[in-house]
Parts: sequence; C-alpha cells; structure tokens
Amino acid sequence: MTADDWLAALSAELRRRRIDPAGPVGEAAAHLRDSGQHPLEVFGPPAAYALAVVAGLRGATPEPRRPSGEPRLRATGITKRYGRRTVLNNVDLSVHAGEVVAMIGANGCGKSTMLRICAGLLSPDSGHVRLGGTVGYCPQDGGTSDFLTPDEHFVLVGAGRGVGRTEARARGRSMAAALDWAGAPQARQSRHLSGGTRQKLNLILGRLGDPDVLLLDEPYQGFDNGTYLDFWQQVWQWRDAGKAIVVVTHLLNELDRVDTVLDLTPGGVR
Repeated sequence: MTADDWLAALSAELRRRRIDPAGPVGEAAAHLRDSGQHPLEVFGPPAAYALAVVAGLRGATPEPRRPSGEPRLRATGITKRYGRRTVLNNVDLSVHAGEVVAMIGANGCGKSTMLRICAGLLSPDSGHVRLGGTVGYCPQDGGTSDFLTPDEHFVLVGAGRGVGRTEARARGRSMAAALDWAGAPQARQSRHLSGGTRQKLNLILGRLGDPDVLLLDEPYQGFDNGTYLDFWQQVWQWRDAGKAIVVVTHLLNELDRVDTVLDLTPGGVR
C-alpha cells in the first residue's frame, strides 16, 4: 500500500462515518511528507486511524452519569429455573430514563433469559417486572421472517406500534441509513441478507414506534467497526432523549460507555 493509497482509504473511511476528510487527511499527508515515513508505521491501518479520528472529534466516550429521570424498568427478585438448573436467582434490576445499563456475565449465566423476562416474552418462576412506558426488544439472533423484505418488516411491526404503513417505511429506512445500511432496505427478502444486516434490521424493529425502554441483546453482532461506532453514538443519543436502555454484552471494554453495570455471574459485583 502506497502513501496515496493509504490516504485515499482513510478519506473513504472518514466519509463513511460522516466526517469531512479534508482536515484529517491533509494533516496526515503533511506529516508523511515531512517525515518520509510509511503511513502504516506512523498511523496504522486506515480504518483504525479513522476510528481514532472520529473518537477525538466526537469527544471519545461520554462520562457515565447518575440518572435523573424516573424509573422506567424495575425487575425485583427474578428467579428462573430450567429443570433442576437455576439460571437466575433473586436478581434485581432498575433502569431510569436517561440511563444505559450493561448486563454482563459468563456464558449461560442468564443474560438473554433476563432480557426476555423484562421484555415480557418469558415468565419468571418468581419475582415481578414493572414497566413505565413502552418497550422495544432486539434479540441476539432470530426476530426476522425469512420471506419478508425489510420494508415489509417495518410495516408489520409498525402496525403493532400504531404507526401507518408510509410512516413505518420512512422511519425504518431512515434508521437503516443511520446504521450505514448499503443499498435499498426494501430490495431483498431477509433470508438473503448477511448476518450483520439482519441484526441491523432487528435493531431497527426494536426502535420502531419510539419506545421508552430499549432491551438490546448483543445488538452489534456482525457489525463492522464503522457501524459499531455508529451504534454507540445512537445509544448515547437515545440516552440523551430520556430512553432507558439495557445492553447485554460480553465485551468488558464497553463498560466505560455505560452508566451502570449488572453482573449476572454468580458472585459477581452489581
């Protein structure tokens, strides 16, 4: 890769993330010209350096903050067993408006089960859930119909939210564009979409109707780095708009992006 190729790749990565490349690319070119070094030695791969530029321009990650809004989700004493195996044992969770909670823990500790209980898709053996507002749910996998196009998904889910056909399509397409969804969302049946694109569709469907509580089960599966960054920018925007958000994750480096952490690992700190 020549310096010109690297600069062109950096410019493309920045444009994809909706950043004007003129300043960053000009500064990088000037440094390379003065130093005589190869860009991979100085800056690393173009995509990685683009992420660093975006983080610097947008202020990296917001500081976690104490929620000031009203409680939107309260789960108290949640216990769930499958046969003789106790998956959740007396778990409490409280999420306020304007708060992002990360739910973490080892595989099999009940993260997805807890989220499904909070979404009303699964009943606990004991305990209860109280909601203050509407709920949107994005599963880790599944959640879409193979033989429906994305537009048809938007219309179907929008109808359940009281959103008309035209508005549901418009909202769905707008949210698709915000996640760098290439091509026309209405063009293909979902069975022909890649895993990452189907997960974008899941995330959009969870957001249709502007719910007050968002329950997201590893929603970025299959996303590339640019879309992953866009996802977290949207999470912070939703938080600023007063949404209560729960994100199930196994990536501990994400914890500086949230306000509160619930560790479901037995003996974990909450």
